Amino acid sequence: MRRCGMENAMTAGAADEQEADTFILWVLIWSELAAFGILIAAFLVASVLTADDFAVARLHLKPAIAASNTLVLLTSGWQAAVAAGKGASVARRRRALVLAALLGFAFVAIKIYEYGTEIRFAGEAAFHSFFELYFLLTGFHLAHVGFVAIVLLVVAWRPRPANVGLVTTLWHVIDLVWIVMFPILYLV
Repeated sequence: MRRCGMENAMTAGAADEQEADTFILWVLIWSELAAFGILIAAFLVASVLTADDFAVARLHLKPAIAASNTLVLLTSGWQAAVAAGKGASVARRRRALVLAALLGFAFVAIKIYEYGTEIRFAGEAAFHSFFELYFLLTGFHLAHVGFVAIVLLVVAWRPRPANVGLVTTLWHVIDLVWIVMFPILYLV
């Protein structure tokens, strides 16, 4: 009888811990969405106020590179979903998390290459506000991709389902932010 009471207390404690982890995750997600939302709104307002300069500055971007990077990030998100799938073995979770992280690092490498093709235009006075906001917005996103890719590798080392669920949820939010940013930055 006493053992049953201890097991119930441990189960209740684990459930409370899981609930606290989930709450903190959603606070993080909503704060990230708010920060990205503010940056995207600033970009949109500036693009309306200086529409001609923004239109010319966009000509210096490489939408094909960004589109291929979008595919890399979405493929990484698919691997994250595989890792979080119900019934996935530890080996499958680990493999999918490592692939998701490696694709995240590929995104970072491609973005840095893209920056190299664009940075020379950032110093031009007419394009200053465009590139200032562009590098701020994409750089903030890039930092998130790089950091969470590292976290994916850490979680892959010991892929407990709760941790996999938390990190893959955050990864999908980063994907979502890019899906919103891509057309605003490159196609509008």
